[in-house]
Amino acid sequence: MSESVSKFRGSVYRISLSNLDVVLILMHKLLQYDRTSMIVGDIADLKDNQGTLTLFTNDKGGINDDLIVTKTDRGYLYVVSSADCADKDSANMKVSKFKAAGHDVDLEFLEECLIAVQGKFSYGPSMAKVLQSGLTDDFSKLTSTLATVFGIQGCRRVGVGGCSCISVPKSGVVALTEHLLANREVKLAGLGARDSLRVDAGLCLYGNDIDETTTPGKRRRQAKDFPGAEIIVHQIKAKTARKRVGLVSMGLPVRQHTPILSPEGKVIGEVTSGCPSSCLKQNIAMG
Repeated sequence: MSESVSKFRGSVYRISLSNLDVVLILMHKLLQYDRTSMIVGDIADLKDNQGTLTLFTNDKGGINDDLIVTKTDRGYLYVVSSADCADKDSANMKVSKFKAAGHDVDLEFLEECLIAVQGKFSYGPSMAKVLQSGLTDDFSKLTSTLATVFGIQGCRRVGVGGCSCISVPKSGVVALTEHLLANREVKLAGLGARDSLRVDAGLCLYGNDIDETTTPGKRRRQAKDFPGAEIIVHQIKAKTARKRVGLVSMGLPVRQHTPILSPEGKVIGEVTSGCPSSCLKQNIAMG
């Protein structure tokens, strides 16, 4: 095992290509006819093997976690959610499953790791060049369907919003990471690199920009059959008093929990994320 991989063999370690990260994370399958009933997103309209960003909500309309859901061509939803929210997500789905008694829903937890690639490497010829040598099929066919990559069985590709991810069984994550790191374009990166790309794209980080007290600004499906639906729909119609905004700093980077003031000096909010922008070449934030 290479020194760079063994050094970061904890539950979370980051790599870059401009950015590859390897994360122990909660993954599971939702199966059977009513499998979309726990998800806020309009999953039914997705094409096979297409994914989307969506949410787990609670009965008060707050966000329990954000997640990626892929509608597979094998009749189940492949769900990737946050490692930090694993216990909460598991409990949330068990409660929902219990409340949905009589509905045709089943749940299967998977022990897999996620290699997430961000930046210019994540799509296009660079990533294809690295992975194609380890595939027997065409790289473009590597979707949520299971495939063998560099001899490692059970890999699949999932990701949205400028991030291309490879799900891999825990037993094969170190070997696959070493294969990727063997390419000169692949570099280890810290969480700051991820944050810069995330805030540039205006994407929220759970625990910073959204949490259990944050309600979604948009309803993503017509049926009101997800937790907290009545509260969320009412707030959308009545206009919520709390909104997310983007900020530009003319000076030093503005960090999390910094108060946001009105022109009169009144506290009207707080910064939830802030960092230098690689695109704008200045410091940005959201709150």
